[in-house]
Amino acid sequence: QVQLVESGGGLVQAGGSLRLSCAASGPIFTSYAMAWFRRVPGKEREFISNINWSGGNIEYGDSVKGRCTISRDIAKKTIYLQMNSLKPEDTAVYYCAAALGSREFNYWGQGTQVTVSS
Repeated sequence: QVQLVESGGGLVQAGGSLRLSCAASGPIFTSYAMAWFRRVPGKEREFISNINWSGGNIEYGDSVKGRCTISRDIAKKTIYLQMNSLKPEDTAVYYCAAALGSREFNYWGQGTQVTVSS
């Protein structure tokens, strides 16, 4: 059974930085991809970034290009999202996801809140 647990969210001022973590358990290395998404109440879920466990197939959503970096630590079974130059519009719940046995993201974490003050 795969489990994903996000952490690292919090309250920061505009221009600040956060590093989100997604700790995975179970047979996660058979996944096609890992990703970060975010969601604001009343709005559609937004793609942030994805990566595979080889460290390749990296993509970023337009809203965070140049400000965020995704990475992975195989030994720790952890995916990271380094977020810099944060803006108030980055305020959202950030979710980690995995595509396992499918090319669609079918496993999700509980989310971690990021709040950026203006």
